[in-house]
This record gives sequence, C-alpha cells and structure tokens, in this order.
Amino acid sequence: MGGHSHWAGIKHKKGVTDAKKGKVWTKLVREITIAARLGGGDPNANPRLRKAIDDGRAANMPSDNVKRAIQRGTGELPGVQYEDLTFEGYGPSGVAIICEATSDNRNRTNSEIRHLFDGHGGNLGVAGCVAWMFKQKGVIRVARTAGVAEDHLMTVSLDHGAQDLDSSGSFFEVLCDPKDYDRLLQGLAGAKIPVESSEMAMIPDTLVPVGEADAPRVLELVEALEDHEDVKNVYSNFDIPESVLAKLGG
Repeated sequence: MGGHSHWAGIKHKKGVTDAKKGKVWTKLVREITIAARLGGGDPNANPRLRKAIDDGRAANMPSDNVKRAIQRGTGELPGVQYEDLTFEGYGPSGVAIICEATSDNRNRTNSEIRHLFDGHGGNLGVAGCVAWMFKQKGVIRVARTAGVAEDHLMTVSLDHGAQDLDSSGSFFEVLCDPKDYDRLLQGLAGAKIPVESSEMAMIPDTLVPVGEADAPRVLELVEALEDHEDVKNVYSNFDIPESVLAKLGG
C-alpha cells in the first residue's frame, strides 16, 4: 500500500486518539491563527482559514475558540506568533519524508524533529532534498459506506476537474490540481455526495518498496513525527505490502 493512502488511513484513525489527548484542538487553533494572520480573518476570502474552521467544527471545537484564534491571527487579540515550517528527510529503506509544522520557536522545533529522525533510523535533510519527489494535490475522500456508486463518483469528479480516482483503499480518494480543489468540492456537494475529509497534500511521484524488516521502523518514525505537538502533516513515499501490514496490524 502506498505511503500517502496508507498514512491517510493511519491519520484518520489517530484522529480519535489525538482527540482524547487534547491535541487536535491545540493544532487546529495554531492553524486557524496562522491562516488568519497570513490571509486575513474572512474565511470567504481565505481558503486556508475556511478549511481550518471546517476542521475545527468537525472536531467539535467551540465557536468561541475559533473566534479567538482568528482574532489572535489578525492582531485583534494578543497572542503567540506562529510560523509555518517544512522539514524534509529520509527514513529507513531510504523513504522520503516531508513534515509540515507550525511553531512559535523555530530552533526548538528543528532540534526536536531532528531528534525524532535520528532516533528512528532516519536523517533530517536540507530544504529541497525530497520535495522534488512530490506534487501538491487536492485530496478528497468519500467513504465507501456512503453508498455512492464508483461510476457516479467518477463521472461527477471528472466533470469538476478531478485528475484521478483511487478506489483501492477503504475509501474513495479523488485527486485534483490545487486550482480545481474548491470547484471539485462544490461539484460533489451539488451532487449530494458526502465528503469524509478533504485536504491539500503532497503526493509522491513514485513509491519506494519497504520490506518486512524496515516496515515497523518506517511507520514508527512517521507516527512519532505526526504525534509531535507542532506537526500538522507528514507525507512519505513508502510502499508497504498488504501482507506485511496485516502482520503489523495496519
């Protein structure tokens, strides 16, 4: 199974665990704050903020929390200043990893992310060392349990800018160019096709096969990165066989 699809599944399951740890709201507050700072406090004119607010609602974040996060971002309320950071490196078996974070202390976060790479058989690289292996895409997931026929989903998606439909996993995954992301979401909504989740993601051009020996270490590294308080997203190009995942309980 490919790195993006499998890790998306892991992140979906981890979302419940993170919520119990109280991490989801913390990360969402940071994202809302920095989105408002960079693009303004109007979600209708700021797609990143709109997405962050939608994610906050999905996580049952109180509207007051959302409002305060926006006001801190726009400067209406005092607050910590966050910045976007991107880390690139390699994991076991030479898999490429991109880690996106939001931090109020660049040096601290850099040190901690480097420590995670080093401690899990990887190494943190320089900017640009693996980014060329990925392309940014809009990723929209529709649950198979939603009762949507694959042919119908394919037709509606292609009519609204989709580039590909992956039906190999536990959900349908529709990919599109970033410029068609909003149009595709609106098209699916117009066709009354329920969207389980949507995001802008880094999709690997090719995958790196990972055998049974390194698979646990690869997954432990990406899970450790994703579990870091400052980390928003982790992308990788690992390809772990289904038979190996089954043994690992993945």
